[in-house]
Amino acid sequence: MATLPAGAPPRSAEQSERRFYFVMTLAMSLIIVAGFTLNLAMGRSTFAAPAAYHAHALVFMGWLALSLVQGWTIVTGRRELHIRLGKLGYLWVPAMVAMGITIMILVARRTGGPFFFAQNEFLVSNIALLLCFGALAMWSLATRRHMGWHRRLMLVGFSILTGPGVGRLLPMPLLIPNAWTISFLTTLIFPAILMAADMKRLGRVHPALLWGTGAYIATFVISMMLAYTPVGYTLTEWVLAGTPGAERPMTAFIPPGFTM
Repeated sequence: MATLPAGAPPRSAEQSERRFYFVMTLAMSLIIVAGFTLNLAMGRSTFAAPAAYHAHALVFMGWLALSLVQGWTIVTGRRELHIRLGKLGYLWVPAMVAMGITIMILVARRTGGPFFFAQNEFLVSNIALLLCFGALAMWSLATRRHMGWHRRLMLVGFSILTGPGVGRLLPMPLLIPNAWTISFLTTLIFPAILMAADMKRLGRVHPALLWGTGAYIATFVISMMLAYTPVGYTLTEWVLAGTPGAERPMTAFIPPGFTM
């Protein structure tokens, strides 16, 4: 008779955790899609955008699809397929980081970035958080043989990606000048749910959640401190120099004539 490795949870508990993490992946994916869909429906965004925007959308929405497929394969016991598809992450994650940074800079230069965010926050902190996602995702892939670490690190990284979706669902202009910070704090709901689930199942919070969430919070705090240093301001001005984005104020503001 096959036995579980020492210290591994019972099969019923393991299957329950797999289903829970799949549901969490689905919930976060729906929030991201809902945010972008709402923006499109309200005319705040359009498909008439440069090709880089569409490439960015394909890469990031492709990651949502891959994450959902991966969650489903492990829930349904298709472990070999899960392992084969998981290898795509080694290429997909760097592509997401590169494409994400590219689109942030493009948006900042074309439009100045979302008016409810300070430009230095949008560039410096946003890029730092995307790098944090990349680091957590790659760390998760490196620990794929340790299921507890693998799924938790991946889900904390995924919570970072909910930021743009959450930001499109919240009344961001009403949150100026703290819109960026409030958006970040909202995304911490997801790691908090994971921690609560650990406490219920294990009686403790798995160290992967502590390390992953700690890295996420630390990245935000350090990036915000950097954004408001002379280096942060200088870097932002250098990126925007000579572009339409440089014409708006550095700080968050309400455009003339804007209505909710």
